[in-house]
Amino acid sequence: QVQVVESGGGLVQAGGSLRLSCTASGLNIGDYAMAWFRQAPGKEREWVSCISRSGGNPVYVDSVKGRFTISRDSAENTLYLLMNRLKPEDTAMYYCAAGSEDTFYYCSASRVRYTYWGQGTQVTVSS
Repeated sequence: QVQVVESGGGLVQAGGSLRLSCTASGLNIGDYAMAWFRQAPGKEREWVSCISRSGGNPVYVDSVKGRFTISRDSAENTLYLLMNRLKPEDTAMYYCAAGSEDTFYYCSASRVRYTYWGQGTQVTVSS
């Protein structure tokens, strides 16, 4: 049975940092494209970042470029999202997702490409 579990969220002041973790069981994250999405109250779920099966070529939504870094530790089977210089508009529930991609160096920004989802971890940034 596949499980994806996020952790590391919390309350932080604007300008601060958090590192989110996503631990998977029942699948090897190296075999999947992995992504982070977020959803703020009253808004649609938004793609934040993804990393391909190759582990390279991370991609980011423009609003987090230069502030967020996605990475993975294959030995720990864990995906990370390091978030620096946080802003109040980053406040949201953050979700980790895994999806199959035929292309080794590609990951998608589309929700429908991801099969396995965690329950989310809340990030709140105060001004």
